Amino acid sequence: MAVEYATTSGDPSCIRRRTMLASWQHSLLDLESIGCVNTQPVSIAIGTLNEGPLHQALKALYVDDDGQSEVAIDGYIADVRAVDDVLYEIQTSGFSSLKNKLHQLVARHRVVLVYPVARTRTIVKLPRDADELATRRRSPKKGAIANVVAELVSIPRLLNHPNFELEVVLICEDEVREYGGEKYRRRKGWRVVQRQLTEVLERQRFKNAHDLFRLAPGPLAEVFTTRDLAEAMSQSRMLAQKLAYCLREAGEIEVCGKVGNALEYRRVGVGG
Repeated sequence: MAVEYATTSGDPSCIRRRTMLASWQHSLLDLESIGCVNTQPVSIAIGTLNEGPLHQALKALYVDDDGQSEVAIDGYIADVRAVDDVLYEIQTSGFSSLKNKLHQLVARHRVVLVYPVARTRTIVKLPRDADELATRRRSPKKGAIANVVAELVSIPRLLNHPNFELEVVLICEDEVREYGGEKYRRRKGWRVVQRQLTEVLERQRFKNAHDLFRLAPGPLAEVFTTRDLAEAMSQSRMLAQKLAYCLREAGEIEVCGKVGNALEYRRVGVGG
């Protein structure tokens, strides 16, 4: 079954890429039948031209029987409007580009921002020419729900808005790459052309900033540093610093001291 995805370019390399993609998509057809992946052809409609398969598949998860997709609301296109009038905005990249849109929509509507994190990723490299075969390998990197804070630093104060919620979807995905030459030196000439959902593992809903403490389930003293927070999260200190920033901007924690160069924090209303 050959599936062609929409592209903004009509050059021969794009046509060849779509043909190559069809050669490995047959392994995903069983998942389509249970709703974990969307392998339907892309419809050319407002707001869908730049959508990838991952975005489409996630959008399909949130459209209920009587829901709508690609709905014009307050000058924007919402990804999904459910029957209860909740808007679902699917974002597979950074949040900074959505900041204005989200602030406008939450003023009058309930909004759930949906963000996928890849627990496991299989890297699919398309052949450089017709004499090669596509290759697949499992990336050693593993994502976690906590990775979302790397993007939340763009919208920390939105977390406590009564009309805003965040849902993180932990997934398995295929990341398709093609060789683009020397201009893509960071990945030794390879560039990502598509992300494909293969399995949904878990969903977690965060209704406010206080819920972010679930990202640090380990023991945490009344007064703590970002090093302590990193241990409670079982994540890097850099990620803990970003969580601390989000909690501080949202009014959940405050600076209460300093040890060397490290700030000390405590929850607002505790020990004051």
